[in-house]
Amino acid sequence: MSKLTILFPIILILLCLSCKKSNDNKKASPIRNETENIIVGANQTEKYLSLLKGKRIAFVANNTSVIFKNDKANPNQHIVDSLLSLGVNIVKVFSPEHGFRGNADAGENLTDAIDAKTGLPIISLYGKSENPKQIYNYRKPTPNHLQNADAVVFDIQDVGVRFYTYISTLHNVMEACAENGIPVIVLDRPNPNGYYIDGPVLEKESKSYEGLGPIPIVYGMTIGEYAKMTNGEKWLNNGVQCDLTVIPLKNYTHKSTYSLPLRPSPNLPNDKSINLYASLCMFEGTSVSCGRGTEMQFQIFGSPYLPTETYHFNFTPQPNFGSKTPKHLNTECHGLDLSKAENLSSLNFNWLIDAYHASSHKETFFDKEAFDKLAGTTKLKEQIEQGLTFEDIKATWQNDLSEFKKIREKYLIYP
Repeated sequence: MSKLTILFPIILILLCLSCKKSNDNKKASPIRNETENIIVGANQTEKYLSLLKGKRIAFVANNTSVIFKNDKANPNQHIVDSLLSLGVNIVKVFSPEHGFRGNADAGENLTDAIDAKTGLPIISLYGKSENPKQIYNYRKPTPNHLQNADAVVFDIQDVGVRFYTYISTLHNVMEACAENGIPVIVLDRPNPNGYYIDGPVLEKESKSYEGLGPIPIVYGMTIGEYAKMTNGEKWLNNGVQCDLTVIPLKNYTHKSTYSLPLRPSPNLPNDKSINLYASLCMFEGTSVSCGRGTEMQFQIFGSPYLPTETYHFNFTPQPNFGSKTPKHLNTECHGLDLSKAENLSSLNFNWLIDAYHASSHKETFFDKEAFDKLAGTTKLKEQIEQGLTFEDIKATWQNDLSEFKKIREKYLIYP
């Protein structure tokens, strides 16, 4: 018997073991591992509890404002409930778009209320402004709202997209606190889209509640870093600056992948929708539906005015959780299913551009006011109508993006 004949079974066994090890490695999800290792600011009570004790605290919070626990039966506890149990004197809650418990429709006008669980007064920051001179027509805390608060804590999960309105809520809260001499504490949370920067930078003339700071659509910062930049660059009214403290994350970098344990708003149900949101949300300013009124929000798009020859996926929007009156209610839409598409690491407006050119109703494709607010510029609509390719359009952003990245660098907390 030759040596090769004797060695062959041994080599085969070693190869099998190697393959098994390789397959075992593939089973480990990098998203899951990084998510478990990252410690959010809210969980680090040892860093901020002393800042709250003996003070009257107002909290800016929603359904994502939780402390995570190593308990499968009860994996998290709302931070307001947790801090009340620790004796922190929370006197009121400010709620953003979608409300304190996170179940209101996008854009729904919310009123003040009393939280049924805690009895705390809830002041809506997504109701219409009481001040007719306030240009953005959404509420920021008034001196009356703040008069019995010694500090304001902000703890909301963001998704790192300019027109996701929680950073506008943060802006208004910081501005009000700066004007009234009240410190702000931001409990930082990861940005699931924090690994890239892309899109047109907001132009001053296009400011709205969908964009208050001169940042691109995807800005690559955590909400704590964004707070530092807002303060440092004096973007608040009259250049005021607030007394700001950020409780940073542990084990996070801007290359980290992070799977949100809780949906950040009713129409972002999973990681895929959060990844596609920055690109597909531009359809919100058009005649095309992004899947509101289905169970695949921001993973599909479609319209009655797109040709079935090209757009083979069909859906019919119906009232559901988070969308009581969706666009094209009870009307069949033709579009694309992107739920299995590869994750994006840059914006993709090719779907938007192609849909415009394919639409049978080009004259009503854009809602100019809504689209320009999302884009942060009047140029994008004009560029699409002029027939520019996406690559041509992207080239017009680059100088502004380079300048933004220089400013951003000054306020980064994480590598």
